[in-house]
Amino acid sequence: MASTILLILTIFISSITSGATSRGGLFETSAVEKHEQWMARFHRVYSDEPEKRNRFHIFKKNLEFVQRFNMNKNSTFMLDVNEFSDLTDEEFRATHTGLVVPEGINKISTLESRLVVPFRYENVSDTSESLDWRQEGAVTPVRYQGTCGGCWAFSAVAAVEGITKIAKGKLVTLSEQQLLDCATDYNQGCVGGIMSKAFEYIIRNQGITTEDNYPYQASQQTCHPTTQSLAFPAATISGYETVPMNNEEALLKAVSQQPVSVGIEGTGAAFRHYSGGIFDGECGTDLHHAVTIVGYGMSVEGTKYWVVKNSWGQTWGENGYMRIKRDVVDAPQGMCGLAMLAFYPLA
Repeated sequence: MASTILLILTIFISSITSGATSRGGLFETSAVEKHEQWMARFHRVYSDEPEKRNRFHIFKKNLEFVQRFNMNKNSTFMLDVNEFSDLTDEEFRATHTGLVVPEGINKISTLESRLVVPFRYENVSDTSESLDWRQEGAVTPVRYQGTCGGCWAFSAVAAVEGITKIAKGKLVTLSEQQLLDCATDYNQGCVGGIMSKAFEYIIRNQGITTEDNYPYQASQQTCHPTTQSLAFPAATISGYETVPMNNEEALLKAVSQQPVSVGIEGTGAAFRHYSGGIFDGECGTDLHHAVTIVGYGMSVEGTKYWVVKNSWGQTWGENGYMRIKRDVVDAPQGMCGLAMLAFYPLA
């Protein structure tokens, strides 16, 4: 009798082990298939088999993260694998961000907030429940910065495109490449920079040209302002101002009047794999990426959000945009620090 029970237990344990191995094998096969499909979708080609194996393991880890996250049905946003899913967080941050905040700027901003400094939208009182500058025709299509740390240029350009449309009635696609090549007072092209210095260059240069005149190369080149950009600038600005630090109410007033450039912490796994919904995932306030807020709204459930234009292409997020939670309780710096460093250009 004892030997019979022992035999039954052995068979039972063996079946469990076999089933677990089979399920693991099935996931491995599924991950391999998903990786092959992903490679075809994004035209990814690796130099050799060792590199492919290494990238597959990174992809698999990101795939598992996405699948585990999406099992939480209470989340307000979803994730998916995307063009960046064979990169580690460190690799992605090194190649797809680029905001470099000058040392001590937070202390300066805090001091400015205590002084009387220009903030022309302070007395704005009529901010509607929602606003989308895309619907007002003040936002050009989402572009892709590539493996160049030029997010600061894309953020600045989007803000200038917005105020140019609002003030002068004409939407023009402007040149990030001109900023990468020529706005080199503090900024260092694809190595990184900040939007305020981009605005200062545009003011000093008396304008910025179009993307067609000075097309994007995803790398820093020699500055060569064209005759067209010097004689006939596509857009000009008279100055820029800073939104009071850690103040989403002030940020709302500014965005109600024009698109605003902001710094953000945006390279965690959840942020990087965001595919839709209102983002309220884990992130800190280490500002190393720059985006442009182009609107705001409220979901049917009553969750307030910002509409953010990114520079990671139209396959990321909601066709290149993110809705991110607004008015976070006990977080005056805003979700992912987006209320800490914000600028807007003046027509």
